[in-house]
Amino acid sequence: MSAQEIVTLEDRRNSLLNRREVKALFKGAAGKLKKTEAAEKMAGQLNVDKKQVIPINLVCHTGMTDVHAVFYVYDDEKEAAKQLPRYRLLRTLPKEERKKIIDEEKATKLKAKQEAAASKGAAAGGAKK
Repeated sequence: MSAQEIVTLEDRRNSLLNRREVKALFKGAAGKLKKTEAAEKMAGQLNVDKKQVIPINLVCHTGMTDVHAVFYVYDDEKEAAKQLPRYRLLRTLPKEERKKIIDEEKATKLKAKQEAAASKGAAAGGAKK
């Protein structure tokens, strides 16, 4: 992908939520930019780690080639985990890593469900005798 111009429209510090809220414009990036790539480019421009930059919104208006974007830049990943819904953080991960985490959680839920059913069955079987 070619080097696109990034124009920072607004960079506001939200001290209540302990984050920076950055609005930017990616010139000529319509249809060529993914959220993860946009977050990496914004992290490079702001000189922060890409894990601290969470893409919130990327909007392209009809007939325009520019993309308007909103990012939240946290000082601490734990703060982001507390404030944002879980899916926002999962979306920033690579697809393989995200799938692995979700599969592990499904497996643990299934195992817990089976154990609960087994213990319930054992308790019911003991009560009948």
